[in-house]
Amino acid sequence: MTPRTVDVPSLVAQAREGRSRAVARLISLVEDGHPALPEVMAALAPHSGGAHVVGLTGSPGVGKSTTTAALITALRGQGKRVAVLAVDPSSPFSGGALLGDRIRMEQHATDPGVFIRSVASRGHLGGLSFATPQALRVLDAAGFDVVLLETVGVGQSEVEVAARADTTVVIVAPGMGDGIQAAKAGILEIGDVFVVNKADRDGADDTVRDLRHMIQLGNRERTVDWRTPVVRTVASRADGIPELVDSLAAHRKWLMESGALAERRRRRAQAEIEAIALATLRRRLGGEGGLVSEDLAAAVAAGTTDVYAAAHQVVGAVTTGTEPH
Repeated sequence: MTPRTVDVPSLVAQAREGRSRAVARLISLVEDGHPALPEVMAALAPHSGGAHVVGLTGSPGVGKSTTTAALITALRGQGKRVAVLAVDPSSPFSGGALLGDRIRMEQHATDPGVFIRSVASRGHLGGLSFATPQALRVLDAAGFDVVLLETVGVGQSEVEVAARADTTVVIVAPGMGDGIQAAKAGILEIGDVFVVNKADRDGADDTVRDLRHMIQLGNRERTVDWRTPVVRTVASRADGIPELVDSLAAHRKWLMESGALAERRRRRAQAEIEAIALATLRRRLGGEGGLVSEDLAAAVAAGTTDVYAAAHQVVGAVTTGTEPH
């Protein structure tokens, strides 16, 4: 079925005016991989770069959605427009998002200064969705001051959020073994701000102490002059949320003054370009199945050729525009 035509200039203009329906439509175009997407990105490019993208990650059950909702309230209290991109697990039947996060943030649904969108992970590893980078660009160009990116909650593979956010917040909770998980997952390296949520529970002091100790052992201060804070919160009561907002603002100030913000965004753009280029090549050579044909894979499996020779054929095909044999 031929995708319906889209009036991109009108849609982008409406999104820039703060019309939620237009913003939602643009994100739908991103998720669907609509043919108009290159035109959309070109129209949005001059308006991007103003939003503070904050990634929130952590194991399931630590209170990411509750913390996100509390942050929305606090940021709106400062007069800021806030967007939330909540990456939900995919439905095993439709491939769509299960919308759990939107249910938990429903108290903000009628606020015109808040936009909340759930996108499906669709099997993409890393706690995010393949469409996440372009969706973030839509929200940035639409004029939101802060974009909160909440990951799906898949544990140790969530480190990808650091590549998409200006500031990465790692949320843990007492009694869930998150200190050990953080060390195993490399989360100590990606966290710009740590939050010990549900800090009214037993063991909160131990969790704070363990995190601070591990951060110290990581010697992060030797490479950057940002001192990673550990903030205690009880998000369900908004306890500690003002301190968290202050930490986010302090980190953004440090990013801008140190030049780290420009460097992070350059690396982010580089990764986006590579991902789009590879996806385009896969479609051109191998359709949705990938760059490698079944015949070539069968030849390797049968031992009639080797994996390096096969890979060389694929690279040659990409270079010459021919089909790999």
